[in-house]
Amino acid sequence: MNKINFESLGLSEEMLNSIKMKGFEEPTEIQSKIIPLILANKTDLIGQAQTGTGKTAAFGLPILDQLTSNSKKIQALVLVPTRELAIQVSDEINSLRGNKNIHVAPIYGGQSYETQFRRLNKGVDIIVGTPGRMIDHLNRKSLNVDGVSFVVLDEADEMLNMGFIDDIEDILSRTNKNRRTLLFSATMPPRIMELAKKYMGKHEIIRTIKSGQTTELTEQKYFEVKEADKFDALCRIIDTTSEFYGLVFCRTKTDVDNVSSKLLDRGYDAEGLHGDISQNIREKILGKFRKKQVNILAATDVAARGLDIDELTHVINYSLPQDPEAYLHRIGRTGRAGKEGTAITFVTPDEFRKLRFIKTITQTEIRKERIPQIHEVIDFKKTKILTEVNSLIEYGTGANYIMLAQELLMNNSAEEVVAALLKFNFQNELEEGSYARIHDLFDKSRETSSDRDRGDRRGRGDRKDRGDRRDRGDRSERPRKFESSDRFDRRDRKERDDKGDRRDRKSRDERSERGSDRKERKDRGERRERSGGFEEKGKARMFLAMGRKDELDEKGLLKMLKKKTGLDHEKFTGVRLSDAFSFFNVSSKDAEIVLSSLNKDKSKRPLVERAKSPK
Repeated sequence: MNKINFESLGLSEEMLNSIKMKGFEEPTEIQSKIIPLILANKTDLIGQAQTGTGKTAAFGLPILDQLTSNSKKIQALVLVPTRELAIQVSDEINSLRGNKNIHVAPIYGGQSYETQFRRLNKGVDIIVGTPGRMIDHLNRKSLNVDGVSFVVLDEADEMLNMGFIDDIEDILSRTNKNRRTLLFSATMPPRIMELAKKYMGKHEIIRTIKSGQTTELTEQKYFEVKEADKFDALCRIIDTTSEFYGLVFCRTKTDVDNVSSKLLDRGYDAEGLHGDISQNIREKILGKFRKKQVNILAATDVAARGLDIDELTHVINYSLPQDPEAYLHRIGRTGRAGKEGTAITFVTPDEFRKLRFIKTITQTEIRKERIPQIHEVIDFKKTKILTEVNSLIEYGTGANYIMLAQELLMNNSAEEVVAALLKFNFQNELEEGSYARIHDLFDKSRETSSDRDRGDRRGRGDRKDRGDRRDRGDRSERPRKFESSDRFDRRDRKERDDKGDRRDRKSRDERSERGSDRKERKDRGERRERSGGFEEKGKARMFLAMGRKDELDEKGLLKMLKKKTGLDHEKFTGVRLSDAFSFFNVSSKDAEIVLSSLNKDKSKRPLVERAKSPK
């Protein structure tokens, strides 16, 4: 079978030359399938492929090939979910244009409007932008997209997850109806298909063989640990890896700050990345990480979107992902560009059901393993020290050190001198007392049958014991679903009598009552969340459909309210910001001014409303 090459895809000589300059030798699967269709067909396309499969070149090359040089108008629009991805895609398309006179510009929140106005006024052929900032420019009339030939929705599922779907529909409604629409997504949730049906014409769906699946080059493991032991477990993983270079995914900004600062305290080269960090600092942190000046980056999902680094050895799920799609996106950042990688997930006993759900939906095997033991960490460090010292000896240590060594050896044996130097430099790393004890939750019985089968093939565990249990069909040896290991171990060792059964029933009744109480408290909490909390007597609590994702902080929110309503800052109190929305208090009289000022467009959903009262 003949190998597919770029020459066979129908690209012009000009584009083939730029490909050679980039050093690409042969197309990826998505490139070989998409490029000819964009060049030859007039239909819209949906491409389903994982991050890191070459999607940017797949749509960038054929679009560049068909655009007119020096047009001085926007010919193509690429929508992406994050500022990092906007910069990355813009740079990649720019590098693919070769000598063709096509101007590409990223438009995203966090960059000054003045800079973007100047760039747009000079004339841009391709805009790569985030939906929120694109809407701003369209509303300001500083951007006109009614003549575009191509619209690309890149990472469409991520834009859906981030709440940009309404903005995307707004942007598409303002574009040329004869445009071609290209949609790329790692997964295809129903809402994406609805969007395609509504805004795309006759379209073709292209799927790569591995679409929606995890890469074969990524080894997937999970460790069952208590919440309090996660950090020490992370350190042990790093300490038993020769050249650790990885992302540590945390659930919240606070977790990122805690993990990164504790890593720094222990002497690791680490940084943290989350939504509260300014764009300038973010770019510096990412620059250091790409250059491997730091080898550990703790980040939230939102902050890490758009990162394209091919050499990561590890992705650590410090917190369990919210859903299977998030899991796929996280671990897709390692095991790329032909290099193997490892994805490790920390799971607390309470989260075991959620892990099983992720495994079922992603149709992937995540093997259970034991956290490296203290003696394994110490043995690994000893081996590393021996290797590094032998390398120093091989390449020479220098005259000053030789003289000092001779002085030490005059009154001491060689073994004593070396041992003292090792203790001086590594005593905290080579003594068991320096390491925190981690509660061992490793229990083979909590694995799924596929986990056990895979473990058998790798020679772990006692095959005979497991086989005997399966032959007997002894259900008493199986743990109750999702209970912590120490509890079901105790129960397996004793038979219940009548008194025990009554006690169990009573305990279940008490748990049921406690569960009802918790549910009631949770419901009250949810009602308070919907109302925004922090109400003040005599004032109206207002709900605003804008938040941090709209590049707002408290100062920016107050500034925007003053500009829109003409009311002074002091009129607004009790401000509370979330990622997608905000709350504030205002007098009942001024509430009417706020409502009328911010909800002028009656054809759209109100931007601000009175918050719902908790019931």
